[in-house]
Amino acid sequence: MTLTRRQILLSSLAVAAGPVAAQQRRPNILFCIADDWGWPHAGAYGAGDWVKTPAFDRLAREGVLFTNAFTSNPKCSPCRATILTGRNTWQLEEAINHFGVFPHKWKVFPEVLEDAGYHVGFTGKGWGPGDYEAGGFDRNPAGPEFSKIKLDPPYRFISPTDYAANFADFLSKRPSGAPFSFWLGGHEPHRAYEDGAGEKAGKDWRKVEVPKFYAQNDETIKRDMTDYAVEAEHFDSHVGKALKKLEEIGELDNTLVVMTSDHGMPFPRVKGQIYEMGFHLPMAVRWGGMQGGRKIDDFINVRDLMPTFLELAGVPIPNTVTGKSFLGVLKSNKSGTVDSTRNRMIVGKERHDLGRPDDAGYPVRAIRTPDFLYVRNYEPDAWPAGNPETGYRNVDDSPTKGKILGSFNEWYRLSFGKRPAEELYNVSEDPACVNNLADKPEFFQMKTQLRDEMQKTLEAEGDPRALGHEEVFETYRYTGRRTHSYESWLENQKQ
Repeated sequence: MTLTRRQILLSSLAVAAGPVAAQQRRPNILFCIADDWGWPHAGAYGAGDWVKTPAFDRLAREGVLFTNAFTSNPKCSPCRATILTGRNTWQLEEAINHFGVFPHKWKVFPEVLEDAGYHVGFTGKGWGPGDYEAGGFDRNPAGPEFSKIKLDPPYRFISPTDYAANFADFLSKRPSGAPFSFWLGGHEPHRAYEDGAGEKAGKDWRKVEVPKFYAQNDETIKRDMTDYAVEAEHFDSHVGKALKKLEEIGELDNTLVVMTSDHGMPFPRVKGQIYEMGFHLPMAVRWGGMQGGRKIDDFINVRDLMPTFLELAGVPIPNTVTGKSFLGVLKSNKSGTVDSTRNRMIVGKERHDLGRPDDAGYPVRAIRTPDFLYVRNYEPDAWPAGNPETGYRNVDDSPTKGKILGSFNEWYRLSFGKRPAEELYNVSEDPACVNNLADKPEFFQMKTQLRDEMQKTLEAEGDPRALGHEEVFETYRYTGRRTHSYESWLENQKQ
């Protein structure tokens, strides 16, 4: 019988296992990622009792709570591609787009860890939506799938995948002596929601605090957010069960547990939009090798996760990775600002969902500092959420969307209206990003400074748009259903 390279490696690890090896076990990694769960909707951030997240709060209490974790592209598959490769999305060719192709040109962290002897796998939602096979992957980039065990969902539209039970199944198949890396990916709180789930769960919609870009006392929006909270809590409950399982097998302190999301909540002006609530993420990290009970203000990009995981595992970081490990921040024992150089975040997008002629996107780049957010909308004459006649397809359908679309007032303009070429917000005072300072003379110098800094950074990172080759983005394929394309809308008009 011919042994594979992986079998030989695992056999050697098993032989080496002994008293010394047991004391020097390589840390495990449990990466828990929700789908459309937004900042700051967790108890540890003071969200209030309309959304309860005991597992996340435990991680924050026993580990580190990050106040400035961000995605560089607030949509599912672009963010997940960044996490997996350690590269910003404008460095990922077709993977910059939602429902795009994921080119297998760069190593993803599960396969790097697998090559190093880790037992790897995922459950629920890994990378997607899009086509990874067309990019050269023979399996989901998140690893081998463990999603066979099902449950009876407590509410309609919640996934029947039992994430915690599948994690336990994955652990039962771990080779003796091997460390593990597992991607626990929830489908929640992605829409759709069971209407009235929040009320059935005993939530009082009056306690919900809505963002300032919505009408503040709108019952429809508040009830919609309680339905969203129910699904966020479902995901949190599975993370809690996974932590309990790690305790039972004596692996909790030897496991780096990360809990976060891919972008903000699936509501207008949030998911898919380049504003604070769209790309600002909840994130807490627990590991027995660091001091817990800390709150960190350093800026963390999701592309920093891969190099952190690899450094923790003692595995060389591929030279394709452009993120920066924050393992030193975790080990520092400090709170507040630990690494003062971590104070900038670049964010951007090209095309997310269809809804404009010729499948055109809505290109944006932005730079976030501790106090300001500068946004450059490259096509201000286009509709940022998709064309009105196709239904603003870059915003998920929901009671909130329907309510705002029926208003045609300031709330409508903020969520669906066209936007100026430049926007500037003082996010320390205006986190909802409703007061645009870009045209105010007293902010001219700040705007210019941030625009120039962003341009230089993007050029250094090889962003085709910053280098004057933006036409390449229009050649990238769309792999999803075309029912919401502009051409489909035209055809429907003829019927």
